Amino acid sequence: MASMRDIKRRKSSIQSTQQITKAMKLVSTVKLQRAKTNAEKSKTYFHAMYDTVHSILLKTPNIEHKYLKAGETGRKAVVVITSNRGLAGGYNSNVVKLITKGELAKEDLAIYAIGKKGKDALSRNYDIVEDYSDCIEEPVYAEAMRISKRLLSDFEEGKISEIYLAYTGFKNTVSHIPTLLKLLPVDITNEPEDSGEEKVISDNVLMNFEPHEEDALDLLIPKYITSLIYGGMIEAVAAENGARMQAMDSATSNAEEMIDDLTLKFNRARQGSITQELTEIIAGANAIS
Repeated sequence: MASMRDIKRRKSSIQSTQQITKAMKLVSTVKLQRAKTNAEKSKTYFHAMYDTVHSILLKTPNIEHKYLKAGETGRKAVVVITSNRGLAGGYNSNVVKLITKGELAKEDLAIYAIGKKGKDALSRNYDIVEDYSDCIEEPVYAEAMRISKRLLSDFEEGKISEIYLAYTGFKNTVSHIPTLLKLLPVDITNEPEDSGEEKVISDNVLMNFEPHEEDALDLLIPKYITSLIYGGMIEAVAAENGARMQAMDSATSNAEEMIDDLTLKFNRARQGSITQELTEIIAGANAIS
């Protein structure tokens, strides 16, 4: 059995850690409230943009455009959104697993990292083309536009053939969904997934473009890419703070259990020490008498 000094030292160390986890939980809770509000505000537009673009292209037969054809290189760009800090449970690792254990071949991937944790985890075996980790601290639309311009430029130049977005969707405070979304070329073979929003476009309507369809798509597709990247960052920040709040709450509870267990062990060791001292005193007194 450990000595009382060792137990006391370990208990003190765990209590210090518990104070840190409590503070981090409070900070994450405050950040979550703001991030949750932003995510809920942007969610409708995020899904509406995705569904609308898919619906428009699905209802436009025989349309040809540079953004609707995969390039010949076969190289796939993946925008991976993670956090710059850890201590968030499985938040970062779940996004990384979308890449490492997904169906996309490693040799074909070009990673555009948003978040240091994802970049560090993937840099060992994957090609990190660009690092936009600073963008995830305070996501703004202008940064999403900058990333979108780089992706579309690489797509037009033939450096990449497809564009994907890997992020954590924010459903509610305790439910976060790692998601891999294909952005380009837009898949128009199937109806877009039902996001729970009311469909904007009737199933029987054919699209007419004004001005010409190429000019319309030149304006629409960049906005579509930018909006999805920005929406992904907003939801990812909310999911990160929710995951960290849960992780710190769990760590605080575990620390409390360990403190209780060490307190019990300390009391037992103390009682054993007192009993031993009394036994020695009584034995000494008997020996004298």
